[in-house]
Amino acid sequence: MKAALVLVCAAAAIGAPDSIDVAVAARSIQPGELVVLTITTPAGVDRVKVRAFSRDLPAFNAGERMWRALVGIDLDVVAGTYPVTIDAHTGNTLLHTTQDLDVGPHKFPTRTLRVEEAYVNPPTEVQSRIEREAAELRQIWQTSAPERLWTAAFVRPVPGESVSRFGTRSVFNGQPRNPHNGADFMSPAGTPIQAPNAGRIALARDLYFSGNTIVIDHGLGLFSTLAHLSVIDVREGETLAAGQIVGRVGATGRVTGPHLHWAVRVGGARVDPLAVLALLGSRP
Repeated sequence: MKAALVLVCAAAAIGAPDSIDVAVAARSIQPGELVVLTITTPAGVDRVKVRAFSRDLPAFNAGERMWRALVGIDLDVVAGTYPVTIDAHTGNTLLHTTQDLDVGPHKFPTRTLRVEEAYVNPPTEVQSRIEREAAELRQIWQTSAPERLWTAAFVRPVPGESVSRFGTRSVFNGQPRNPHNGADFMSPAGTPIQAPNAGRIALARDLYFSGNTIVIDHGLGLFSTLAHLSVIDVREGETLAAGQIVGRVGATGRVTGPHLHWAVRVGGARVDPLAVLALLGSRP
């Protein structure tokens, strides 16, 4: 069932001819959540720039005098008030406004799992591989397409509900590790996986921890990662449509059984994929 959306706040001076009006929608304003800004500008604005959490974020045109920007609140953001600055450019004129986000605390649960010891304390001979793959992913997060590649609503990659909570602090074989940065779907091995939305394949290969992995660049800093596949049916550099089959559910990498792990990054921030479905699952 889709989560209800909350109109968290709206900027003042709505309707003023030379103002920027901002509406903020989210499931909640907490770490790991997605925030969608709907920005209404005067006529003639040709570009909008947004900055939040010390990151420059792109805005895309969503209709006459209307722009949208996606703001991710990363897992590690500490509770507090954070300003979002918005600049609208029209010719030589600059319009500016600031919208505060009051980020509340979020206490994530802990889960205990047992996996192969090599995925908890990797042997020395694979350390260079792990470091190389981590560096490749960091580079990918910084090289998103400058234009929006998706237009349709986002969809679940496989049927069924998520069976894991985003942000859960994982303890593998008694040792704490990084928090769970995605949603897990317990689908049978071999279940077809569809692309959550259109984009370009930024990575499609076997990685040490996540097994057979696909990273889809949806453009404007929005990425989907699909992990632990048994089969990959796409190639790096390939463009794909929303709903296109990209592979099959498997149990590769650090897993306890067959399932699909879907993770999302927005402007470098790790956010809950279910928030993406709630906010972008019924509108572009």
